[in-house]
This record gives sequence, C-alpha cells and structure tokens, in this order.
Amino acid sequence: MTPQTAAPGPAAPPLSTPATPPTCWVLSDGKAGMENQCLGLAEAVGATPVVKRIHLKTPWRQLSPYLPLSLGHGLTPDSDALSPPWPDLLITSGRHAVGAALAIRRRSGGRTFCVHIQNPGVPFSRFDLVVMPAHDRKAGANVMESLGALHRVTAARLADEAARFAPALNHLPHPRVAVLVGGSNGVYQLTPAVTGELADRLAVLARQGMGLMVTPSRRTGAENEAVLRQRLEGLPAVVWDGSGPNPYFGYLGLADAVLCTGDSVSMVSEAASTGKPVYVIALEGKSPKFDRFHQLMVERGVTRPFTGVVETWTPTPLDDTPRVAAEVLRRMAAKR
Repeated sequence: MTPQTAAPGPAAPPLSTPATPPTCWVLSDGKAGMENQCLGLAEAVGATPVVKRIHLKTPWRQLSPYLPLSLGHGLTPDSDALSPPWPDLLITSGRHAVGAALAIRRRSGGRTFCVHIQNPGVPFSRFDLVVMPAHDRKAGANVMESLGALHRVTAARLADEAARFAPALNHLPHPRVAVLVGGSNGVYQLTPAVTGELADRLAVLARQGMGLMVTPSRRTGAENEAVLRQRLEGLPAVVWDGSGPNPYFGYLGLADAVLCTGDSVSMVSEAASTGKPVYVIALEGKSPKFDRFHQLMVERGVTRPFTGVVETWTPTPLDDTPRVAAEVLRRMAAKR
C-alpha cells in the first residue's frame, strides 16, 4: 500500500460511566439495522439492555407515529410486554416504536429518559434526546447530530473476533483488506456487471500481494456471489460462504484497510469506526441523502472513494457512538 497521511480529527471526549449502570430497554420492531444502532448506544453507556420487540395493530401500523398509541390496545399479542417497572433509559429507532416510547414516557411520569435514533416524525421536544445523522439536516435543542450510524463496533469486540478468526486466515498475505459487499436496495443496484468490475479490481489487488477477506451480505445475491468466487479463484482471497459464525467483525479486526459498498450507511459507519483506511465502492443508483452522507465522509477525511488503489493513510476517526453515549449520560445526570 502506498503511504499517504491525513490529519486526524479530534477524539471523542472520555466516557465516564456511572457506578451503577442505568436500567435500559431497547425497543424496536425487530429490524436489525435499527436495533443494532440502539444496542450499540446502550452498550456504550454501560447498560445491559433488555430488548423489547413490538408489532402494531391496524390502524396504528399504518398511521404511526401520528396516531397516539395505547399500550393496552395498539400492540399485537406477539409483542413483548411493556409494563412497569419502567427503565431508567429507553432507546428506540423506527417509526413503529415512537408511539410506544411516548406512552412509556407518560406512564413513567417522565422518569424514563427517552432517546430516539433517526427522525421520529413527531416534534423532537417529545423526546429527551433525538439522534439525527448530519445528512438529514435537522436541528433542535434536544437534537444531537451524528455523522454516520451508531453501531456495536468497539476495539475490544474487534480484538476478540480477530483472535477468533485469525487461525483460519493465516495463509493470507499482508497487507490484508476486508471487503464488505452489500447489495441492491431501494436506492442502489448491485448487478452482475458491477460485481464483475469490482471482482476484477479486487483480483488486481490480490495479484499485487494483498490478502482479501470478502464478506457478502444477505442482499448480495447468489449470482453476484458466484461472480466474486469465480473471479477470485486461485488468488489469496477468502469469500465467506455464509456457513458457521459470521466473520464480519473478525475481518474488520484483522484488516489493514477496508473496502465497502456504499449502499449501507451502517456498514460504512462500522468500517469507518475501526480507525483504518476505508474506501467506498460506488454502485449504480443515486440518492440525494446518500450523496450528502458520502460527501460529508470524504470532506471530513473519514473515507475515500475506491478507484482501484489501496493506500496507507490516517483517517479521521468516526466516534459517533461514544460521543452520543457521553451526551446521554450527561443529560441523564443533569435531569436527576
């Protein structure tokens, strides 16, 4: 990898966790992307969260968050129970969780500190704190801006997972590059043609002596996975086949650099939180919101576009999760 440097940004403030961690619920409709952000924040404040998954009946399912929710009538029977004792901290994400969060805040007499991640679709003042990504361009007295998505990446988790998967990857040369491949969504398309172009670029890196650790996602698709395997066959590259433990965090921990498709804010944010050089792979499609996110990440020195070259450089660390956790604890202490 060719050496280059970039000035690192300011580190997150030191996180001072309370002697007694807050009791905490994470409340969502079970969507992994939303729930993982909540879990990451809960773990960062030192809590051991209780996960509550709910589903809404009609008409709340269609009209949430605008139709006030009754905990006794608006939830389906397969929802987790929401009853006292209420937690010290409630972390929610997704519009289906908004009504339940507001109901819990009322029933607790305001004692439960309520944090919502992403736009709740109701006045922000109805929560104690709303965490919004910078590319959404929202502001308010109780709104905290994050550059990327909150997540569960920590130095300890990466070290543990790296040690777990290292023996199976000892044959790969250094430097090692983790390749995180997403897939098609409502904005982007990952086609076999695009995958073929990516695979050819990866093959060049492998022939230059880099070891590749490739992890597709559920959205990658069998056809695209087949293209990756075929083009990288016989090269120093491992493409996870989906069996056994997920090596995602292990690959991040073992990598010297990370390549990541640009279809997922969460995936790019997780990669950028490793402190390693991160390159974003462009896919077919366009979205003003995603474009703003990727532009901000480049402008602030966090990521670079992938042009086929992997260099050594020092990125600005993405520290959203510990920074938000510190603010949650500060505000909770001030509210007592």
